[in-house]
Amino acid sequence: MPIPEDVTGDEIDKDVRQELQSLPKGLAEDVAKNLVMVARLIDEDPEGAYGYSKVALRLASRVAAVREAAGFAAYASQKYSEALAEFRAARRMTGNVELWPVMADCERGLGRPEKALDMAGAPEVHKLDKAGQVEMRLVAAGARRDMGQLDAAIVTLQSPELASNSVQPWTARLRYAYADALLAAGREDEAREWFAKAVESDKDGSTDASDRLAELDGVEFVDAFAEEEDEADGEAAEKVVDEVEDEDTEDTEDGEGVAEGDLKD
Repeated sequence: MPIPEDVTGDEIDKDVRQELQSLPKGLAEDVAKNLVMVARLIDEDPEGAYGYSKVALRLASRVAAVREAAGFAAYASQKYSEALAEFRAARRMTGNVELWPVMADCERGLGRPEKALDMAGAPEVHKLDKAGQVEMRLVAAGARRDMGQLDAAIVTLQSPELASNSVQPWTARLRYAYADALLAAGREDEAREWFAKAVESDKDGSTDASDRLAELDGVEFVDAFAEEEDEADGEAAEKVVDEVEDEDTEDTEDGEGVAEGDLKD
């Protein structure tokens, strides 16, 4: 797959670069460039990221960082079975538990929420850092919802991290998930409160909490750009109609003249 000229491979994380040092220099550079493309595309073009991850995997399948990147690209493309296999491979290579929550979410994606819940109660969870534990809680709550256990999902999300006034990278997503679960359970007033709290903590717009809150408040957003396009389309359509009518009028007048001449003859 083509690599843009502005990609050098130096953009990758230093830890990944260190892993790639086990490869010959030229090969390491090629792998690094493909990993950069995975990171660049994974949010906007998951399938494109997946394609680059397959190239990196073909070049260096024994590098844990490559297996992990391939896992995330497959996960973003909803290829959960493949993602789970790559995550397991990366974990075997490193012994780390950081991927445990996303592995559990792959089980959800494969329609096995019970397996995800088993993983949420496994000893590995206690080895996760705070961010990983919150992520695991989100996955467990999602699994409960998959099983139709809304009340249990709500209870699962109730935690010190949810109640804390301190805003952390996970705060907005945690509050959003809690608000969404409350809304699904028919607790609209509480849901509105927590969507508002999610908006307060969502500094980088990682959720659509503001839209959900506006929806609950009955606010409708008007897309001014779309309206301008509609007006322009309407004007263009009117112009076409006018031109057609003018042509019809000319044709009618010409036709009448011929008819009159025929009668005279």
